[in-house]
Amino acid sequence: MKRFSRPATAIIALTAVALTVVLVDRNGCGSPPPDGGPLPRKFEKLVPLHKTLGRPRPGDWLAEHEESGQGFRQYVRSHPIRPDKIRKTIYIQPLGEFDKTQRRIVQTSAEFLENYFGLPVKISDDLSLDVIPDEARRTHPSWGMKQINSGYVLNAVLKPRLPKDAVASIAFTTSDLWPGEGWNFVFGQASLAYRVGVWSLYRFGDPDESEAAYRLCLRRALQTATHEMGHMFSMHHCIFYECNMCGSNHLKESDRRPMALCPQCLAKLCYATGVEPIARYEKLINFCKKHGLQEEQAFYEKSLSAMQNEK
Repeated sequence: MKRFSRPATAIIALTAVALTVVLVDRNGCGSPPPDGGPLPRKFEKLVPLHKTLGRPRPGDWLAEHEESGQGFRQYVRSHPIRPDKIRKTIYIQPLGEFDKTQRRIVQTSAEFLENYFGLPVKISDDLSLDVIPDEARRTHPSWGMKQINSGYVLNAVLKPRLPKDAVASIAFTTSDLWPGEGWNFVFGQASLAYRVGVWSLYRFGDPDESEAAYRLCLRRALQTATHEMGHMFSMHHCIFYECNMCGSNHLKESDRRPMALCPQCLAKLCYATGVEPIARYEKLINFCKKHGLQEEQAFYEKSLSAMQNEK
């Protein structure tokens, strides 16, 4: 689960599992847990490139929510969701209406997810918002925008429609989302157990305003999609490094986070999907060149160089 706005009340909505023993407090961040075990050597090479999390700012996710850490070895022992001979495809489910530019972001998100996770990605036929009943809709009581319930999308829309070859299915919508009572909105939400997720373009800015606005909207969409998909492969929030799997309470916090995974979370992804990290970095570098994501390209190039270093 990811990127809920700061709620109206101090509750946290968990999609599939409860968080357990707290290894981080509200005044700072944790270190990789001692029982997490060492990382494989190739991922240790990346550690110098990644910043550990500092003290959370007021209103940040870890200032509001206590969370447990999940080291790589803990992840392996948890028997995470992984593709198999039958379930090996990621599906994107467009939900609602999309204009030309928004449709372009759907297509680009599919390309990025394929490079990021090393698995085939298919875009399903569009679903109309007519599948969302009145009881799963609301008008925000203070702000006035129309919203659909993200939990309903996961449980009533996606779960019954999971293709047989799907390792995961994630809905993409231009509608605003909210997860239930006590919350204002959510950028995205995913299940840690049921292989379904949803993310929204609604709060990421107007991609038609300028080329810079398009790239910012695209980056936000890609970052949220990959974070939610990480949860769908049983990855918990990261509390160790500045990482794409960190929780975010608001858009400014989300924008501070990288799209890259820290060494712990990258090791999890590679274990789950079987993708080779060097080949993955090469594809991500080419993607970033193609789509003008210069900062991300530079970091992936540094990461690739570190992994190729024989020392």
